[in-house]
Amino acid sequence: MRSATIWISAALGAAFGLGASAPALAQNYPARAITLVIPFAPGGSTTVVGRGIADKMSELLGEKVIVDNRPGAGGTIGTKAVAHSDPDGYTLLLGYTGTLAVGPSLYKNPGYDPRRDFAPIGLIGNAPNSLVVHPSFPAKTIAELIAYAKANPGKVNFGSAGAGSASHVTGEYFARAAGIKLVHIPYKGSGPAMTDLLGGHIMTAFAPVPGSHANVAAGKLRALAVTSTARSSLLPDVPTMIEAGLPGFDASLYYGLVAPAGTPRPIIDKLNKALRDALGSDSVKRQLGHDGTEITPGSPEDYAAFIDRDEKKWSQLLKESGIEKE
Repeated sequence: MRSATIWISAALGAAFGLGASAPALAQNYPARAITLVIPFAPGGSTTVVGRGIADKMSELLGEKVIVDNRPGAGGTIGTKAVAHSDPDGYTLLLGYTGTLAVGPSLYKNPGYDPRRDFAPIGLIGNAPNSLVVHPSFPAKTIAELIAYAKANPGKVNFGSAGAGSASHVTGEYFARAAGIKLVHIPYKGSGPAMTDLLGGHIMTAFAPVPGSHANVAAGKLRALAVTSTARSSLLPDVPTMIEAGLPGFDASLYYGLVAPAGTPRPIIDKLNKALRDALGSDSVKRQLGHDGTEITPGSPEDYAAFIDRDEKKWSQLLKESGIEKE
């Protein structure tokens, strides 16, 4: 525990550029628009969460926070771009389990290190994935899906937000836990995957609840389970994987804000305050609550410690699921 605390303190010291701690750095910040990079295609849960935060932070900071979707390679392309951006507070990243925990464990060279290359600003919240199927798919429960997959080996596919994304790893985790074989079909974000699922081009998908619940409520998709340990408030009638017969199954997804390492601490502190004020506003609470995101604000240090724990957790899940590094 002591070594982990020492690492976090050292990492934060480097990431926040403690040598440039003069309050004057933040006095005139921001003086122009800020870009918030979302490393997935529009339409997914990251865009839903990111746009809600960007709109309120624009109001609080007095400068526009512009959302920039940069999809590709399970979110690692956009994430790498931010890691190598100028540490001036004008390029931020919507941090996500798939990019800060899964990607570094899956890819041999993702082009960034989640601990060294970013200055954490703060957590936003978390939401579970949901296993959703097209209405024409014969299975109506997890048990029926498992039975169908065993009777039709190699014929059941699932869409994800991309190779190496959290939804991909969750699918492989589920297949291993259930003792079945699923065919993975990667997309450039959960939005495109949902489009193909709605069109009946794929059978199933692991999609974040914020991006799936509206279609489930409209009867356009059927949800079989959520991947958290507790049911989602948006899908109260949908069981957890544990309730569906898979003991210990837990694959929740977390969102946060980070800046490039070296961003001055006064700027990080100003962004953290704006983020926490945004999360405390009634409008953002309503919006994120409506989309099934549980708000979990905190300090930059809290988020740094969380990134460390989350990466370790998903690295272990990858090993247990038998997914090789790419």
